[in-house]
Amino acid sequence: MSTTSQKHTDLLDFVETLSGDRTLRVEENLGEGFVRLRVAEAERRQAKHDIRCSEDVIVEMLRNSRDAGARHIYVATTRDKDLRTIVILDDGQGIPDYMHKKVFDARVTSKLESMHMDRWGVHGRGMALYSIKENSTEAHVMSSDVGKGSSIRIVTDTSQLSERADQSTWPQMGLDDEGNQSVIRGPHNIVRTCCEFALEERPHVAVYLGSPAEIVATIRARVRPEIDDSELLFIDSFEALPVLHRLYAAADAVDLQEVAQSLGLDISERTAHRILAHQIKPQRSVVAQLTHSADTVGNHEIDLLKDRRGLKISNDDLDDFSRLLERDFELIASRYYVSLAGQPKIRVSKNRISVSFEIDKGD
Repeated sequence: MSTTSQKHTDLLDFVETLSGDRTLRVEENLGEGFVRLRVAEAERRQAKHDIRCSEDVIVEMLRNSRDAGARHIYVATTRDKDLRTIVILDDGQGIPDYMHKKVFDARVTSKLESMHMDRWGVHGRGMALYSIKENSTEAHVMSSDVGKGSSIRIVTDTSQLSERADQSTWPQMGLDDEGNQSVIRGPHNIVRTCCEFALEERPHVAVYLGSPAEIVATIRARVRPEIDDSELLFIDSFEALPVLHRLYAAADAVDLQEVAQSLGLDISERTAHRILAHQIKPQRSVVAQLTHSADTVGNHEIDLLKDRRGLKISNDDLDDFSRLLERDFELIASRYYVSLAGQPKIRVSKNRISVSFEIDKGD
C-alpha cells in the first residue's frame, strides 16, 4: 500500500473513531485535515443546530400544523424530572398512515412547490420533523390520516436539550414600534412561544395550551358544535372519526382514557371522570388569555359594582358564561372564516347583560 493510500485510510479510521460508531461519515478526503461529509452526516449536524431548546421544538411543531392548514392547534405539555413531553394535536390536513415514520426523515416535505417564510425563517425544507427527532428521545405520529388532523408526541431530555427555567410565567402584551399588539416582556418560555406564534398567525390559527387533562377538556368543548351526535351512533370505531372528534365521542371514563392515551395524552381514569363531570375547565386560546390578563391589569370590562341595586353575577359564573360564548362562537368562525380577537366582553347593568365580540377577519 502506498504512503498516500495509507494516510487516507488512517484519516478515515480516525474520523470513524471520533464519530463514536463504525458508520463511515466521510465521502471524500480533501487533504490537510479537510474532508467532505456524506449528505446524511451533514444533515444530522444541521438538525442538531436547528433545535437548541424545548421552545424551538414547540415553534417548529406549530409551524408544521399551520402549514398543514390547521385552524386550531392544541399544545399539551408536562415535565417529569428531566423529561419534557409535548403533544401537538390539530385539525389540519393530516398525514397518510404509510407516511407516519417517513415524515421524520430528512428532506421529506409536503411543500414541493413552495416554502413558507415567516418571522422564524424558512419553513418547507423538509428538515423540521427530522431536526426534532434528532434532538428528542421520542418522536411519534400517534394518530393521523388524510383529512382527519394529527396528533404528534415528542419527548425530550432537558438535561440534553435545555429549556427556560421559568415555564409558568405568562408574558405581557403591549404595542410595538408600529402600533401593533405584541408581546413586549416575559421569559422566552413555552407559553411565550405559543403566544407569539398565535399573535403572528391570527386570525387564521387559534392556539390552546395546557396540561393533557386541560387539553382533553378543551378539545371536547371546542369540537362539540361541529358534531352531530346522531352520527356517532353509526361509528364502528373511534379511528373512523377525525382525531379531535374522538375525544368528544368517548362517552365514559374508560373510553375517554383509552382514546386520550392513543393520542399521546396521558390521563388517569379518575381524571377522565373529572373531565366528564366538567370539573376541569376548558382553556381559552392563548390570545384570549393574553388579552384577559391585560384587562385585569387595566380597565376590566366587567363591573358589577356600578349599580348595587341591579343584577349581580359572580365572577366565576361570568367566567363560565364567557367560556360558553367563546365556544359557541366557533359556529360563526367556521362558516365565515373569522376568529375572536380576544375573549367575549360582558357588561352587566341593572336590567341588561350585553355581550360583544371583537373579531379578526381573514384575508
